[in-house]
Amino acid sequence: MKNLKKIALVVLATSTLAFGHGDVTPQAVETKGLEKVAADVIVNPFRDNEIAIEIGKSAYNTNCARCHGLGAVSGGVAPDLRALDPKDDDIDEYFVTKVMEGAVRNGNVYMPPFGEVLSSEAIWAIRSWVETLPTDDL
Repeated sequence: MKNLKKIALVVLATSTLAFGHGDVTPQAVETKGLEKVAADVIVNPFRDNEIAIEIGKSAYNTNCARCHGLGAVSGGVAPDLRALDPKDDDIDEYFVTKVMEGAVRNGNVYMPPFGEVLSSEAIWAIRSWVETLPTDDL
């Protein structure tokens, strides 16, 4: 009976770790209320846009939180997005490029590409929401 309990605990722990992030398939985001944005825009067009910020919060929770952490506070799996300077246009370009193309190093996927699932509007909405987060504990 003791061995059965140990096996059950190992199976439970393993399945929790294996499926802890849930379904990591990128999910489309409804961006109704936002103006269309061309795919080649590299500076956040929605900065301080309240509608974009609300859409971005939901989109982040659906697509980004499982790796980058709730409230964008990283638990160490992926970078803490709050550290990206909201006033740096070069960081805007970096952000949109990483989200669209993903991150692959030495054949290992560190971040899946979201460019085929998320519209430019959704990506910039996420960036707009992240820019509103406090950075006191960075």
